[in-house]
Amino acid sequence: MAIRRLATFLAGAAAAILWLPAVAPAADMAVVATRIVYPGETVSADTLDQVALRPNARVTSPFVQEIEEADGKVAKRTILPGKLIPLSSLRDPYLVEAGQAVTVIFQQDGLTIQATAVPLQPGSLGDVLRLRNADSGKVFTGIVIANGTIRVGG
Repeated sequence: MAIRRLATFLAGAAAAILWLPAVAPAADMAVVATRIVYPGETVSADTLDQVALRPNARVTSPFVQEIEEADGKVAKRTILPGKLIPLSSLRDPYLVEAGQAVTVIFQQDGLTIQATAVPLQPGSLGDVLRLRNADSGKVFTGIVIANGTIRVGG
């Protein structure tokens, strides 16, 4: 009885294998997680593996093909080990968190004005955010720049 269960398990496991570790052209490669990655967790290269895509695999959406595409990104949803990682399940890390005061910079024609504002939502590099001026309470928009400050105007 135990041998029959083991044989059934092995047959099912063999049928479930989607990826074969091998060297293949880049278009036939995929990146999979080596462990469960939970939403909000930063993905690192040591939790990823590049594998050959199974011949005749049915792929319905864009997926991660190079480890560099996912390294340092944040999971939007649970990523299971051995499964394709859809590009839509990853995001850039936030440089600005909602509710935490940030510096807002306005620069035009040699004039620079700095103020403090509170973002109404989190944001990554290049995101357009709504902010509330800490002094006046007025709501406005700005763009997140590399150092985590917000650029407005000109």
